[in-house]
Amino acid sequence: MSSSVTPAAAGTAPKFGTIHEIAPGLVFAAAVAIVSTWLQPLLPKSIPLPAMVLALLIGVLLHRSATHALFQPGMRFCVKSLLRWSVALLGLRIALGDIFDLGVGAAVVVVAAMAATMVSSFVLARIFGQSPMYAALAGAATAVCGASAALATSTVVPSYREKDADIAFVVIGVNLLATGAMLLYPLLGHWLGFTDRATGILLGGTIHDVAQVVGSGYSVSEEAGNAAVIVKLFRVFLLLPVVLAVSCYFTRSGLRSGEGKVPMPTFAFAFLLLCIVNSVAPGYPAIAPLFASVKSVLISISTWGLLLAIAALGLNTSLHAITSLGWRHIATLVGSAFVIFATMAAGLAIL
Repeated sequence: MSSSVTPAAAGTAPKFGTIHEIAPGLVFAAAVAIVSTWLQPLLPKSIPLPAMVLALLIGVLLHRSATHALFQPGMRFCVKSLLRWSVALLGLRIALGDIFDLGVGAAVVVVAAMAATMVSSFVLARIFGQSPMYAALAGAATAVCGASAALATSTVVPSYREKDADIAFVVIGVNLLATGAMLLYPLLGHWLGFTDRATGILLGGTIHDVAQVVGSGYSVSEEAGNAAVIVKLFRVFLLLPVVLAVSCYFTRSGLRSGEGKVPMPTFAFAFLLLCIVNSVAPGYPAIAPLFASVKSVLISISTWGLLLAIAALGLNTSLHAITSLGWRHIATLVGSAFVIFATMAAGLAIL
């Protein structure tokens, strides 16, 4: 299997250098991110690609221009340090009260479906002769929240030759699957005889991207849309235990990342802390307005940080590396998507 992963993805400890060394790669990734956000609203409605996927694709197309050593410190900074803290800031999107409103039964079904998806991804990867590292990326992206989960999980997955190509493949693959699911799953929910609320839980528990969950849920009804969004936020909240579990798995397996063990995902604990802050702070009138303003700024920083990280990832990955991965990668990803839908549907039928 061929791959052209550049030194930014190599198994060495990250050395970002001075701001002058970081700037060229950071500016290159930022330019790709800006173009993707400008281009996304101009796409036809029949091509609902999120800005993150566009940033990845544009980066891949510009890969040859990004291989110069001048850009590498900035690329490493984006896909390591900036990525981790952008993921941590995702905690500000979640309020624990909304999750508690979900109900115990639905929460159990969602957790069971996510766990089954993670396990099935490792099983399928073994059957198809793939690495457990790819299994972790595919499983997390399918079980949790698509591209953001793949990026977060990549920070605790040991470095290996095809890592950047695998991440890019997963991001593109889950988006294509989610786009199809956005159109198909509401019809399947109706065919299965689910109520609007149950259909919303099904959609929120199986579709990857938040925007696609919103679009599919509210296309059914307001009740379905509200339920879908709450379940989706619950899955995003569960990014913390998923990342910790993946980190623990590879550490106990004796795998190594760079010169040491898989790093402790400090950003995951920051994610949890920010979830708690976002749940508590609005209840204090004295600080609520200030918190709302700061939260808005930090969410924007998180969004742009993730865009820069995925743009840098694309710039570090050749198109040939992605296209050479083969049908086994597709089978693992599609199989994981089937497992999460089947488990969610079965659980909701029992409730």
